[in-house]
Amino acid sequence: GYQTAAALVNGEMDAEAVLAAMEDSGLRGLGGAGFPAGRKWRIVRDQPVPRLMAVNIDEGEPGTFKDRTYLERDPHRFLEGVLIAAQVVGTEAIYIYLRDEYHGCRALLQRALDDLRADPPCPLPHIELRRGAGAYICGEESAMIESIEGKRGEPRMRPPYIAQVGLFGRPTLEHNFETLYWVRDIVERGPQWFASFGRHGRKGLRSFSVSGRVKHPGVKLAPAGITVQELIDEYCGGMLDGHQLYAYLPGGASGGILPASLNNIPLDFDTLQPYGCFIGSAAVIVLSQHDRARDAALNVMRFFEHESCGQCTPCRVGTAKAATLMQAPKWDEELLDDLAQVMADASICGLGQAAPNPIRCIHKYFAHEVGEGPWPGDLPKPRNSPLAEQLPKGAQS
Repeated sequence: GYQTAAALVNGEMDAEAVLAAMEDSGLRGLGGAGFPAGRKWRIVRDQPVPRLMAVNIDEGEPGTFKDRTYLERDPHRFLEGVLIAAQVVGTEAIYIYLRDEYHGCRALLQRALDDLRADPPCPLPHIELRRGAGAYICGEESAMIESIEGKRGEPRMRPPYIAQVGLFGRPTLEHNFETLYWVRDIVERGPQWFASFGRHGRKGLRSFSVSGRVKHPGVKLAPAGITVQELIDEYCGGMLDGHQLYAYLPGGASGGILPASLNNIPLDFDTLQPYGCFIGSAAVIVLSQHDRARDAALNVMRFFEHESCGQCTPCRVGTAKAATLMQAPKWDEELLDDLAQVMADASICGLGQAAPNPIRCIHKYFAHEVGEGPWPGDLPKPRNSPLAEQLPKGAQS
């Protein structure tokens, strides 16, 4: 391990060639935003020194557990990706922000850092392991930076962007854990190795955190662009006995909800937006005919209400009002749509902007559940066990 990082630091490998490999691979930010990793490296590299690096392992998106799985499996592979990125971009200090609820991961990663420092393969930059603040909002890059600085975790207004004015006022390279986890393989195997994977015209690999009504939930490494039906059939052993696909959340709590009739959409960045959804951190939650999509939407909205940082009124008040309105047997479509529009347009960060997605998806695809249309004759009515009170088996992951 660390041979690639050592070669880069010791001048045996060209940093520009590594940067070009990252750009050619098509690797995008795997925390949810999907910004091209190579382009981000080049932007930060062009900023004045000193430059810093912040790594997000907060993983607060409901239904997401891929980063924890990979961290427990191979922390040194991740750390080598960190060192490669730091050397190429020229960052003098690295701050790793780890979810505070991951107690075992903290001990494991601390041991890995101690081992690295005890036998360094090359000169190491300053590395700090920071405790997360227990807030979903701190998964947002600027809120995480505020938290690292010791302040309340609240998103910053943009511009300036953190690539220009980030941690402690310095240009900052911010990355999700899994993005850095793939760096070493891309550099050693070449960009075409990563880009060679994919289905339905998409390129790369995606780590799907699958939970819900499937036989084998867990982290599934699959080609980008795979459909949810292919994911369930080929990687999850199919649906649980007695269950059939009714709906699915393609991107965790904020990614929206789609019906089983749209089970053939490629799951990747930019493919779900036309349907009012997005892949985000690739947390796929599978619902069956025994669940109701409206209960999932209400459960999600209550989560957003609880996790709103409170900085802006559209999100702070909007999520609370939406959760109240969504409890009615028949939804007030006009009022909820107006509220959703205000939240999407006026919220400061992605939490408030994405919070209306479940509302819009229910109106569009599951109107029969909220009294806006007759129940389709080909769909069995769910039993009375609201998802808002009890998540599907496996979703607790």
